[in-house]
Amino acid sequence: MTLRRTKIIATLGPAVSETAVLLKLLQAGVDCVRLNMSHGSTAEHQNRVTQVRSCAQQLQKEIGIIVDLQGPKIRIKKFKKGFTQLKIGNTFILDTQHQESEGDDKIVGVGYPTLPQDVHVGDTLLLDDGLIVLSVQQIKASQVICDVKLGGRLSDHKGLNRLGGGLTAATLTEKDKTDIQFAAECQADYIALSFTRDSRDVIEARTLFEQAGGSGAVIAKIERVEAVENVEAIIHASNAVMVARGDLGVELGFAELPAVQKHIIARARALDRAVITATQMMESMRFQPIPTRAEVSDVANAVLDGTDAVMLSVETANGQYPVEAVAAMAEACVAVEKQRITKISQHRLECYFNQTDEAIAMAAMYMANHMDTKAIVALTESGSTPLWMSRIRSGIPIYALCRHPAVRRRMTLYRGVYPIAFDVMNYTLQDVDRFAVKTLAEHGIVASGDKVIVTHGDKLGSSGKANTLKVLTI
Repeated sequence: MTLRRTKIIATLGPAVSETAVLLKLLQAGVDCVRLNMSHGSTAEHQNRVTQVRSCAQQLQKEIGIIVDLQGPKIRIKKFKKGFTQLKIGNTFILDTQHQESEGDDKIVGVGYPTLPQDVHVGDTLLLDDGLIVLSVQQIKASQVICDVKLGGRLSDHKGLNRLGGGLTAATLTEKDKTDIQFAAECQADYIALSFTRDSRDVIEARTLFEQAGGSGAVIAKIERVEAVENVEAIIHASNAVMVARGDLGVELGFAELPAVQKHIIARARALDRAVITATQMMESMRFQPIPTRAEVSDVANAVLDGTDAVMLSVETANGQYPVEAVAAMAEACVAVEKQRITKISQHRLECYFNQTDEAIAMAAMYMANHMDTKAIVALTESGSTPLWMSRIRSGIPIYALCRHPAVRRRMTLYRGVYPIAFDVMNYTLQDVDRFAVKTLAEHGIVASGDKVIVTHGDKLGSSGKANTLKVLTI
């Protein structure tokens, strides 16, 4: 079977609530699951964590868990009838003091008190991911008075954005802080920070996560114009970034999005961080069993750009064909990974390395790409060496042998890295290579005559001490 290097993240929801369906989803190719804290109760999410870990154990597969925080999504309030119909040319008012459920085709409340101070006459406001377009004509006390430029059906609690960004609600809400506590208690492998503005937001989220007892990593979601402007610092502060194309596409404008996506992926890889591409990747598979050609091309381009993972949202959470969506995405990834461009790398060839373990990782990948090698075996404590290795484009699989379950689950996000349970403390330095290779043979990965590259440190069980690289023949 052809190994798939690009990882797949599936969002959990009602469509995959039955254990039998979840098992099929994981078997179809899911590497990480996402809990969307914008929907469902804490009890429901706790049940999903328990269910995922049980299924993973049954399948003998490492599955990472991402707790995706809701963040300060700016939303309108409710309509008397649950929705209204807006017509082009009509006046429509957004009022921060309007009653919760009294909206109609003339006015609706909005849950963002400083909206009148944050917008100006002439601004373009976008509702429901840009399906409704308003132009600000006048600002009066608590009211933002607009002309409808693009109308349609508008229902309760839809999101509000300003074209070009600038609506800057604080990133971490009280709900987010509660959900961070939940993430720590359930030993989530990642928290995903929604509507990140700058590196300070990432640092605050990490601090709260660690104070709550969490040992996972932080994913910064890039979905604001401000985040694009601060992307370099955000990448440095985070463990991974997500190109969250929903709100980002609304604020930037859809035509600007592809180039920004490519830039973020390139910078994340250059700075040795993992990167996820998300939103509407297989959207049509909510209702049909096969993707459109455009969707397949979208996935393929993200893979060609070097994304670590591609993500499914509503397709698996509420879609009619969740398992088929994962299988289709996996097939698309495998097909494009056959292309030569996915295996050629110029990454950091001109760099000077201050750390021995990083130099070992780079040397291993250079050797693997220039000789007949079956596999790379990285004995790791923290996962850093496999992460560095995964930044190099290659067709050679990286098997990360690790004794820590949390580190193994975290590595499920890294492109081309396959974590395997292995406790180096059970072996002497003289024996560890032989038993590491034996473990691969027991998994059916290598056979007699195969060459493998092995990396580890002389002091087994110590983090950041990799200083040994060997080429072994089985």
